[in-house]
Amino acid sequence: MLSAPITATMCLVKTVTLKPSGHHFEVAPGETVLEAAQRAGVALPYSCRAGVCGSCKATLLQGRCDYPFNPPVALDANALAHHAVLVCQAVPTTDLLLEAREVPSVEDIARRQLDVRVDDKWRLAPDVIGLRLMPHDGEPPLKRLPGQYLDVLLDDGKRRSFSIANGPQPDGAIELHVRHITGGGFTSWVNDRLRIGDRLRVEGPLGTFVPREDSERPMIFMAGGTGFAPIKAIVEHFIELGTRRSMQLYWGARNEAELYMHALPESWARDVPNLQFHAVVSDAQPASNLRHGLVHEAVLHDHPDLSAHDFYMSGPPAMIGASHQRFFDAGLPEDRLYYDSFEYAPDVLAQILAGRAGIRHVR
Repeated sequence: MLSAPITATMCLVKTVTLKPSGHHFEVAPGETVLEAAQRAGVALPYSCRAGVCGSCKATLLQGRCDYPFNPPVALDANALAHHAVLVCQAVPTTDLLLEAREVPSVEDIARRQLDVRVDDKWRLAPDVIGLRLMPHDGEPPLKRLPGQYLDVLLDDGKRRSFSIANGPQPDGAIELHVRHITGGGFTSWVNDRLRIGDRLRVEGPLGTFVPREDSERPMIFMAGGTGFAPIKAIVEHFIELGTRRSMQLYWGARNEAELYMHALPESWARDVPNLQFHAVVSDAQPASNLRHGLVHEAVLHDHPDLSAHDFYMSGPPAMIGASHQRFFDAGLPEDRLYYDSFEYAPDVLAQILAGRAGIRHVR
């Protein structure tokens, strides 16, 4: 269902209609379906905004679209054969009729920019920094839901995305877990030079990785590395609600040191009767009593049938890519998998790859 490249005769406003809700909105020339939906206040699921993670997938029932920005790498041949599209990259060349999930809980939350100050900074792990940000000079707190993320706005016009590791707070406090990436100029600056009292400009909230409260099904949470941050916010939300739903939390990392807040989920498992915590490390550690292997394999070992569950997962693209089809094969309905994929910004990825090749970059 992919068209030829957009031509001048096609550059007219297009209309997108969604099933089953019946919502419809206009898409300006060169605008993606997701951008137009957000402008119209319609909340479609998304995460990476780069065509990689697949969380924004919808089904094209009528019409044609193109991908002039990034290729839809998250769509395999089977998805394309079933007319799947990625709304974060799809630009309509005709009016569209899409079958798409919506996330009504975030529709009334306006995205905005605000100044924040660094209220605290601490080391969570050798390569992970914790930050507490506070609204600066009387800025009202950011209205948001647990699990959403924000963009830090850099002076050169670039952005860096970070999941918020706590739920909404009365004082507006925002907690971030920032992994220091070799080759990442901003995370190196955070690690080495950012000081308490410094100011940042941020925009948010972003993302649709939020709690779904309209269910009584048992929940499984799976985090990889600093993907624990939004999982932490969502689990704490359900704990505060006093939910009686079963919660199984799996946190995977390369080694025990990367499970940088393991004492917290261990305390949840002690204090919350319906919550269990499973730590999984991929590097062999003979002296450790932690489970060894890949975190999604541990989930499938414990839960070979996922058909009765709601599933939340957050972490690096490799983990997301390796696991989501396995979970569908285990019976998990696709509309009950909610995930947040941690993608590198394109310029950071280029620097990382260049660094591995021995090329020196000056920023």
